[in-house]
Amino acid sequence: MKQKNKMLSTHGIKTLFETRLTQLTSLASESQDETAFKNKLNDYLLSGHIYNPAAARQIKRLIDNDGKTIYEASTEQEIKIETISLLWKFLTNRIINEEISVDLWMDLYHQFDRLYHEEDELPNEKQVQQWMKRWPSGLNDDVRAIRHQNKERIISLLIQKIENRHAPSSRYIFPEGITGEEKRQLVCQWWNEARFHLAMAVKSPTELNRMLGNSLPEETLQLYHKARKKRMPVFITPYYISLLNPTGKGYDDTAIRSYILYSSQLVETYGNIHAWEKEDVVEAGKPNAAGWLLPEGHNIHRRYPDVAILIPDSMGRACGGLCASCQRMYDFQSERLNFNFEELKPKESWDKRLKKLMEYFENDSQLRDILITGGDALMSQNKTLRNILEAVYKMAVRKRNANLHRAEGEKYAELQRVRLGSRLPVYLPMRINDELLEILREFKEKASAIGVSQFLIQTHFQTPLEVTPEAREAIRKILAAGWTITNQLVYNVAASRRGHTAKLRKVLNGLGVLCYYTFSVKGFEENYAVFTPNSRSLQEKEEEKVWGKLSAEQEKEFLNLLRNSKDRAAAIQRFCTSHQIPFVATDRSVLNLPGIGKSMTFVTIGMTKDGKRMLEFDHDPTRQHSPIIHQMDKIYIKENKSIWQYMLQLQEMGEKKEEYASLWSYMEGETEHRFPLYNYPDPGFRITEKYSHLSVVDNKSIC
Repeated sequence: MKQKNKMLSTHGIKTLFETRLTQLTSLASESQDETAFKNKLNDYLLSGHIYNPAAARQIKRLIDNDGKTIYEASTEQEIKIETISLLWKFLTNRIINEEISVDLWMDLYHQFDRLYHEEDELPNEKQVQQWMKRWPSGLNDDVRAIRHQNKERIISLLIQKIENRHAPSSRYIFPEGITGEEKRQLVCQWWNEARFHLAMAVKSPTELNRMLGNSLPEETLQLYHKARKKRMPVFITPYYISLLNPTGKGYDDTAIRSYILYSSQLVETYGNIHAWEKEDVVEAGKPNAAGWLLPEGHNIHRRYPDVAILIPDSMGRACGGLCASCQRMYDFQSERLNFNFEELKPKESWDKRLKKLMEYFENDSQLRDILITGGDALMSQNKTLRNILEAVYKMAVRKRNANLHRAEGEKYAELQRVRLGSRLPVYLPMRINDELLEILREFKEKASAIGVSQFLIQTHFQTPLEVTPEAREAIRKILAAGWTITNQLVYNVAASRRGHTAKLRKVLNGLGVLCYYTFSVKGFEENYAVFTPNSRSLQEKEEEKVWGKLSAEQEKEFLNLLRNSKDRAAAIQRFCTSHQIPFVATDRSVLNLPGIGKSMTFVTIGMTKDGKRMLEFDHDPTRQHSPIIHQMDKIYIKENKSIWQYMLQLQEMGEKKEEYASLWSYMEGETEHRFPLYNYPDPGFRITEKYSHLSVVDNKSIC
């Protein structure tokens, strides 16, 4: 039946070509081979029959790249581009015994059909607002009512779990002789402790199913059992489970489910997952893919001159849950990141290692930004986090003092920005306790006095449904401690539905959170189920995010407002009201290239036999890169899902394909400019142009 439907679909699209694109089919039939067809097409694109110059330009690019062989960066394989050659074979009935998907013909049909039509009008603000209304937040009364029932059911199950535990050393045990009601009161009290949720986290598919009222289908349970056999972790806190909706009625929780429910592709490939960020592969004594020499181990990751990631040897190598689309799934697979909390507690040797890692930052001429992450920075215990921040502070002092003895133009970059990467405001908002807030306040006060000016919690809300009363309170406390909160969204299929990301921006802005990045999902096979084509990111930018875009003057006004306001949430709300915008579009859509750096500057140069687009990327021209980019060719990426399959997936989620009709036309992108708040401040002196810790062949000034 599937084969029959495939044949019918291929026949149907062939009929469309023959009846709607008669000139194209005539050119194909008049051509003796692919070369003649491409020549005739080039001549035709210059004729007076074309209404859409942009479509003609993009087809010309497909023609020019046809026949080329590219090196695809993510799979590290060579791919021959045959887009137009295959089209000629298709139109002249020369496709014999070749596995060609209808997805390719669908994309090409839409590209050529565009030649004869001006682009459709973009959705107006009213339409975008209607799309946004589809997505409730976790602050809505109806959502909270369902979650209250979830919590009550989960608490009952937790009582049973504690009663059956054989862990007398645990702090979460019931005193002998207490009543059932007293047990419930205790669990309700413990519910507000982050440590309780970590101790009671679900680690098996059977328990997960019970927590969800036995609502998981058998297919999902079997997939989870297969994941466990492959040593793939299962770790979900009771709090986060309570955010799901197992009733089948009420709010759509797909965006949350797609974060904790594994796909068959992810489970199948687990154990053979490769690092997408090639620069994260570190070998002792050898430069990484970006040319940087790093200390032994996996504590420091680096791709840019001015910023490096610090991953502590602590509980920061764990998370509050395992995200199905995690960019560090490679590290969970190797068990460098894991959920063995006792093993992750810092050893005596960690203090010595931390000192050496700080020496790396201190002795680097360009580093001025440290991102402490993992795992998750806030998974580290308060004592550990305090020690890490104290080491960062002392390093910054030493670096600053050393500059007093360096001449102008020879000074090293001093620390200006400190970031903590954490999803715990989402997964475990009760982690934001008084002691942590005091650590944040204390560090900011000391570090501000020595020139550090930017203090950010870089978090990751994926959907408005994750913005709960508990998360709102955590956000309020962090902002009150003087730290900025920015959000990074992973643009998976569920999050990419019309209006969803726009609504998330609006909800977060209302609480004082600024959006920073909208990341494309990396296109490896394990991410097939959640991958959204980059064209949808462009469509969202041009058709939805555009309604929060600020002019240069508005940006200056907004920046001054942020700097001078003690209540950031109220300030952002006032700004949006006065300028009649639903949100402020301060985020950039980017893909982490599997070489070095982030970008959304690309052109489409072809499609594979199964309709997946091949993209040619340039680096982001708005920021400083490792000098190695001057020796790199273009970066080529093959997406791992066709536009047609993506649209069918949206339809299965209840979306209307016609609302995404303009998606086919987004064939080239340009990286958005950086919102000024995210720029580094002027250091007040001239930094040396020399690099440290860099090994790049043919660059003789680098050592």
